[in-house]
Amino acid sequence: MTRRRGGNQNIPRPDIWRMGDPPEWMSRDLSVLHNEHEVRARLDHHVATTTITNQHIVEEWVMQSKRSAVLIPLIVQSAVPHVVLTRRADHMRNHKGEISFPGGRMEPGENPAQTAVREAFEEIGLHQNLVNVVGELEPIATFVSNSHITPVVAHVDGTPHLSADPSEVARVFTVPLHELARADTYRNEWWQTPRGDINIHFFELDDETIWGATGRLLHHVLDIVTQ
Repeated sequence: MTRRRGGNQNIPRPDIWRMGDPPEWMSRDLSVLHNEHEVRARLDHHVATTTITNQHIVEEWVMQSKRSAVLIPLIVQSAVPHVVLTRRADHMRNHKGEISFPGGRMEPGENPAQTAVREAFEEIGLHQNLVNVVGELEPIATFVSNSHITPVVAHVDGTPHLSADPSEVARVFTVPLHELARADTYRNEWWQTPRGDINIHFFELDDETIWGATGRLLHHVLDIVTQ
């Protein structure tokens, strides 16, 4: 099978790594990814019925990490659910040129949803009046930027005009959920690191590669929706 091009992201793959197994969703009915109402219902149900078990991660470096939040905005285009993504500007200190969700550090007094919605407005001009927050998914930690990230899922009303703030974002774009589940788009690898083996999720598009924290979050969203 020929894989998609994947763009020009710099992937710091270690010397020792191995391919992972195909995702569980490959054996599921993926037609749900074309159905906006079913996607919404399954995400709503997951958030309403799932208890977050890793809110307080105990590793010492995570306890000292910076609290952040990202928005996972789901938008309907041509009657198909899409996810909104950004490419970080090349001059950013951390994760430069990587694909990410809009988000950033939590300010004093903010909860994760407030941070995520505020950052989405600042980075891509997504107005808060169009954002319907569903709830939070399990937090993840990143070692490079020392961040403890809470993902916030939201449905976006209509088809708003989105504009990248060049001080942080090089590009804003949308991808259909069903595109992410294509066999020639997704793969995962196990990387050997000083902290142990880490499973890295990749989504290779025609012009970008999604990986890292964003890849982990998209993998989780697809798993929820296709269960």
